[in-house]
Amino acid sequence: MKIFYAVQATGNGHISRANAILPLLKKYGTVDVFLSGSNSALRTNLPVAYRSKGVSLQYELSSGGIDICKTLASLQLQKLWNEARYLPVEKYDLVINDFECVTSLACKLKRIPSVHFGHQASFASKKVPRPEKRNRIGEWVLANYAGGSRSVGLHFKQYDAQVFSPIIKPSILHANPSDEGHITVYLGQYADEIVLQQLLKLKKTRFHLFSRKSEHICQLENVNILPISQSLFDKSMINCHGIITGAGFETPSEALFLEKKLMVMPMKGQYEQACNAAALRDFNVSIATNMDDDFPVFFNKWLFDAGPVERLELSNPVQSIIGEVVHPLNSCLEPDKIEDFSAIVPSQLLM
Repeated sequence: MKIFYAVQATGNGHISRANAILPLLKKYGTVDVFLSGSNSALRTNLPVAYRSKGVSLQYELSSGGIDICKTLASLQLQKLWNEARYLPVEKYDLVINDFECVTSLACKLKRIPSVHFGHQASFASKKVPRPEKRNRIGEWVLANYAGGSRSVGLHFKQYDAQVFSPIIKPSILHANPSDEGHITVYLGQYADEIVLQQLLKLKKTRFHLFSRKSEHICQLENVNILPISQSLFDKSMINCHGIITGAGFETPSEALFLEKKLMVMPMKGQYEQACNAAALRDFNVSIATNMDDDFPVFFNKWLFDAGPVERLELSNPVQSIIGEVVHPLNSCLEPDKIEDFSAIVPSQLLM
């Protein structure tokens, strides 16, 4: 089977998930990856056959939100249309789309079936948590930016029949968590200087701050500044006391799986993150609103008063999730193709 896997690279989470499931997809056939967007800071060894600038978000780093004007100005609609026309999705037996607009448009133009897979696909269900005040534009984006003939969603809980629990990468899944006392921080929507200004006020707490700008590890008083690296971030998170990050999906899922104290700060203007924050409240996660002079007080209340988080349960075996993505073509697989999953996926997830 020839598989086309479109991965949105506007954030690190999509890349991280793709790295984790690629070995599973390869059990079904050959995989070509289409990488779209330019916001991810992670390096990847994915078998990238096609690339596109796609739609890349532009951030207002002083306020921790999306710069709508700059994002719209950076759009090249004619180029996106041409890329969709010439993207050879028709040459593949299975097209998987992880919230990627060019592939979605290409499949619509050429009437090619596809699977919308990933966290954003879960919002096809009205049962997935939303904030009390819904945003019509945000709902429209989630429903129309990308899609497929079928949806296989991932979320913190199995809110509906086609919504499954997160896929946790092996480095976290097999980890032995410890508490070395530091707080792991990744807030890519803010400039480093703004985050540092507040963290340096909390002199009794040690921080690991992951920075898009830093190329080397350096120490500034109580803050250890580290470059974006999957291995460094995983090690810091596994051994931390708590985690402060955006209200994305992958990192909060991993933090809850590790039962780490968690604070999330939703990116302003990013409706999906507002929805995630609404869901995370049920896990006893603290929701921060701004990285400003009120942050140190909020931080200390979180550090000393907030109770433990609810552990994230992996209620769906990885094999069944990937089977749902490949269905109905998986019925044609030879038995030995599926037996090899035990070499990749932990036995407790195959039960």
